[in-house]
Amino acid sequence: MQQKARIWGKGSSCRAGGLTFLPQITQIFQLICADFSRALCASLASYRSTFAPNPFQEISVNLRSISEISVKKIAVSRFYNALMQGNYDAIIIGAGAAGMFCAARAGQRGRRVLLIDHAEKLGEKIRISGGGRCNFTNIHASPANFLSQNPHFCRSALARYTPNDFIKLVAKHRIGYHEKTLGQLFCDESSQQIIDMLVDECKAGKVDFLHPATVQSIEKNDRFRVNTSRGEFSAEKLVVATGGLSIPATGATGFGYEIAKQFEITVTPLRAGLVPLALDAPEMERYGMLSGVAFETIAHAAPREVSAKKKTERVNFREAALLTHRGLSGPAVLQISNYWNAGDEVVFDLLCGRDANDWLAELRARRPIVTSFAKALADVIPQRLAEAWAHAHIPATARDKSLADWNKTELANVARELNAWALKPSGTLGYKKAEVTLGGVDTRKLSQQTLEAKRVAGLHFIGEVVDVTGWLGGYNFQWAWASAAACAESI
Repeated sequence: MQQKARIWGKGSSCRAGGLTFLPQITQIFQLICADFSRALCASLASYRSTFAPNPFQEISVNLRSISEISVKKIAVSRFYNALMQGNYDAIIIGAGAAGMFCAARAGQRGRRVLLIDHAEKLGEKIRISGGGRCNFTNIHASPANFLSQNPHFCRSALARYTPNDFIKLVAKHRIGYHEKTLGQLFCDESSQQIIDMLVDECKAGKVDFLHPATVQSIEKNDRFRVNTSRGEFSAEKLVVATGGLSIPATGATGFGYEIAKQFEITVTPLRAGLVPLALDAPEMERYGMLSGVAFETIAHAAPREVSAKKKTERVNFREAALLTHRGLSGPAVLQISNYWNAGDEVVFDLLCGRDANDWLAELRARRPIVTSFAKALADVIPQRLAEAWAHAHIPATARDKSLADWNKTELANVARELNAWALKPSGTLGYKKAEVTLGGVDTRKLSQQTLEAKRVAGLHFIGEVVDVTGWLGGYNFQWAWASAAACAESI
């Protein structure tokens, strides 16, 4: 009979006077006569590989009713410790995208894996991603789509586990999917399908789940010892897949960074990424009434310092931007937020690459004469935005003239603003609204091939906790799959 994953949930407990064990454990009790402890401990190892799905709920054995066996307190204690403080090849902390995928692949390689998570529900970030349909990868994913202080670090993992590899796994589980825009793949139905797929893959690898459980301490001597609210466990390998600080409502914490610091591994500066930007009061007075208005644009972040402009390669994103009651959002804004720093401007090309001088020249040559610039601009962007933008950027002297009567200075000023409408955000909306965390465990301290810490044998970091951050559109999931696969091959 194929063994299923053991999921030790809230009900997994030891009850005074009545322990819940396996049918095989009952047989072991019958073999014990003189020395309960010695016989049980010697037999336990041979029975562990045949454990039933949940070793605490298969059969209830009331020790007091076994009159033919005299059970000493110390023997019961040793049995409980042998059962609960099991040795594993690998312990993985964090049952999100990277953690579950790593556990599944390592388990299917024959490794004994324990997957620990503090949450009641597994994969909560997966569940809410992509509007509930999980943008699980991007077919165009490459190292150029990721940010890191060590930009070449992600190359090896991404090359060895590609978007096509994950697509094959999705197809194997008969999950329907579709491409929206720019290579972004979504489930046809629900993101829960991806969570169920990962759990099924873990079952195939006979992975043990322990959740909800809080990790209380971690020690390393010859092996890693992980003390949790549900018992103590040990393993040769410890994989940290705890994610970042984004969306704390899903249970996100900085625990992974704390583990890195415990083992003296550098953590690069952290900040919210793929996050909406706030505008200050003057800008909100101009555009706050346009909350909910979206427009197509080419956007980029403009560093405030001239020296920074020379050092930074400008990255443009052609997507939709959204005006909100607090500032700016939408895909274009989320993308450039990864490149924005406090004090920088964000710049929008309202004509999406078309030269504004040429566009204005065409308008001036039209017959009948264009008498309203705002009306002409409304052919390019939403009317409400066109009217507000014209009021803010067209001098009063020019508003009353037909476009054909504008002088060169008026035309040049408007042309410059159309191709480079600059706004200066006052900040971001923080981790509460961010989709990712920028920064993380310093990749210079990790192996590019295995994600193992260079100075701490057996300690690995994968997924968002690492200083590798992807663009919006499935790239961060692809990093989760690729980093997890690279790690799993080495444990």
